[in-house]
Amino acid sequence: MQRIRQFEAAAVDLLSRGELSGGLHTAAGQEAAIVGACMPLGDSDYMVGTHRSHGHAIGKGAKLDRLMAELMGRVDGVNRGKGGSMHLSDFSVGSLGETSIVGSGLPTATGAALGAKMHKNGRVALCFFGDGASSEGTFHESLNIASIWKLPVIYFCENNGYAISTSARDTVSVANIADRAAGYAMPSHIVDGQDVAAVMAVMEEAVARARAGDGPSLIEAKTYRFDEHAIGLQIHYREEAEIAQWRTRDPIPLFRDRLLAEGVFDAAMIDAIAAEVEAEVAAAVAFGFASPLPDPVEAFEHVFVDPILPLDHRGAGGY
Repeated sequence: MQRIRQFEAAAVDLLSRGELSGGLHTAAGQEAAIVGACMPLGDSDYMVGTHRSHGHAIGKGAKLDRLMAELMGRVDGVNRGKGGSMHLSDFSVGSLGETSIVGSGLPTATGAALGAKMHKNGRVALCFFGDGASSEGTFHESLNIASIWKLPVIYFCENNGYAISTSARDTVSVANIADRAAGYAMPSHIVDGQDVAAVMAVMEEAVARARAGDGPSLIEAKTYRFDEHAIGLQIHYREEAEIAQWRTRDPIPLFRDRLLAEGVFDAAMIDAIAAEVEAEVAAAVAFGFASPLPDPVEAFEHVFVDPILPLDHRGAGGY
């Protein structure tokens, strides 16, 4: 959770200084939902995130240095600087990627789960999505086919209450996203998304069910994003009192207090973790700056057909 929070704080700072371009969607406030969901998974298990993507990759175990280089558009990024903030993937830890298209990850995770079942490799797929995506056709199509085929997939809704600026209260036909699982004959859980241990507990149950061949589950984590939909986007749709109330349930201090109360760590040990992460993030930023910007011809790499190269990269005769 510290890695996600501090990584994104550094990214916001870089954006403010013009070192990043494009939209930046942060997960501050939602770290417990992300980490609790990812903890029961192994590196070989699959994970698909959303446009609010940095936390998902970090939760799955991706290295901060290559992630930061990716946000900075550098060649040493996880996707050679082509993915940027909203299109990260890191196959080395099973992160299959995220896109800016709402709901697009649902069929991707479903397909990954189908592949795992066909190969009988014991892997499961975790699919993050938001409350807005639960009204997309891809949600209903994916849950339906996953239930019919008993696919090893966990659909994990980070319900932060808003799709950009639209309240879920105005757009979702049921009180809880989890209520929709009944239509697809799969179990569901509603969990406090600010409690990392509670999230992990329900996720462990869903992962065990998937690995046993008993099919998919739907988990809804009630959570909240502290920042705007994207950094710099100023739309008035939330009351300051609502934001302030949710900030009293910041998952990082909540878990810190629990660790102290239960005697797992003392304050010095927790502070040392935060300091260690701070140094790790600083090293990631330095790694990003040290990585070169891509050559323009890189735009023509990893495409489906041989491209017509820019003039200054053509050979004799213009080819």
